[in-house]
Amino acid sequence: MFDKFNLLGLGTGGWGAALLEAAAITLLLSAAGFALGIVFGGMAAAGRLSTMRFPRGIASAYGIVFRGVPDLLTIYLFYYGGSVALTAFGRLFGAKGFTGLPALATGIVTIGFISGAYQAEVYRGAYLAVERGQFDAAKALALTRIQMLRLVILPQLLRHAIPGLGNVWQLVLKDSALISVIGLVELMRQSQIGAGSTREPFLFYCAAAALYFAIAGLTGLIFGRAEVNASRGVIH
Repeated sequence: MFDKFNLLGLGTGGWGAALLEAAAITLLLSAAGFALGIVFGGMAAAGRLSTMRFPRGIASAYGIVFRGVPDLLTIYLFYYGGSVALTAFGRLFGAKGFTGLPALATGIVTIGFISGAYQAEVYRGAYLAVERGQFDAAKALALTRIQMLRLVILPQLLRHAIPGLGNVWQLVLKDSALISVIGLVELMRQSQIGAGSTREPFLFYCAAAALYFAIAGLTGLIFGRAEVNASRGVIH
């Protein structure tokens, strides 16, 4: 039993360093994809709230597609579709053979699009939760639209949005494991490699689960702290 746990050590013959490095890649992938999702989600939320039909239709279609199509299928479409397009573009300049997209970059962009579709609904709901009197008060103070957004609306919007964003982050963290199907050696893929090499699947998958739990717990504390800070001065 002790020899089995030595497999997870940081010394010679141990897989601990490889698992920690893979966990760092998982965290990087998730954080970058979530950050990109903030951009996509913000734009989609603005489109959904627009009074103009065209941006509202585009934003609605974006949400329907990326919330309705399975995440694994979306990853395949982005990777293989993008690789086919990149290969065709390369052939215009004389390149030969198949050109694959970088797995990490593809994963970040794919997770960004997927998480953005969910974040858009969080932002839209948070915006609608801001009391209409706040808008009237900002107009009475003759604030510009930028000042009203930065000083009045955005702080209150974040207070309503942070709990929902915490849930989206947990989904992003779990979806990061799917990126292993296009060759990225993140935590899930590294645990599979370790399990296959040592024939100790239960040990390695338990180690992976513990690392996922640690990342989720620590980042959950960050979101909890942000929620407390955003709610300061609010009477419940």
